[in-house]
Amino acid sequence: MTSTSQTDHAEPTTEELEREGDVAADFLEGLLDIADIDGDLDLDVRQGRAYVSVESDHPSIKAVSDPDTVQALQELTRLAVQNQTGRFSRLILDIGGSRDARRGQLEKLVDVAVAKLDEGASQASLPAMSSFERKLVHDIVADRGLISESYGEQNARHTVIRRA
Repeated sequence: MTSTSQTDHAEPTTEELEREGDVAADFLEGLLDIADIDGDLDLDVRQGRAYVSVESDHPSIKAVSDPDTVQALQELTRLAVQNQTGRFSRLILDIGGSRDARRGQLEKLVDVAVAKLDEGASQASLPAMSSFERKLVHDIVADRGLISESYGEQNARHTVIRRA
């Protein structure tokens, strides 16, 4: 059994997050080369997370920009970063604007939930989703003056929306 120090649970520094981004970019460049997909990588640090974006005008980027594919690639990239840095990574991956597309889908889900509230429901549940997606939903809901909370465990964790 290995012991961990308190610093292992501290928020990563900007320098550590930049290193995560560099490691992630190297890993993703290798994957994109293998798949013969052209793309430019952009690295950023926002809200205590490394953000890696892959952009391209080439049609080949569509092969990996589906939100489910991006989620899977994000998990693989996080594992690669953890392998290199020894720290759990919460990096966010965006490919071809997939995060904006997913935010649009989540806004539509919130619209449907709000319609249920308008029809008299006391609350409306959304399907299970990742922690990042739930955070986006919480932000969307708060912007609309409503309340949201997450319930459930692991893969069944979902958001419930209600009026204030």
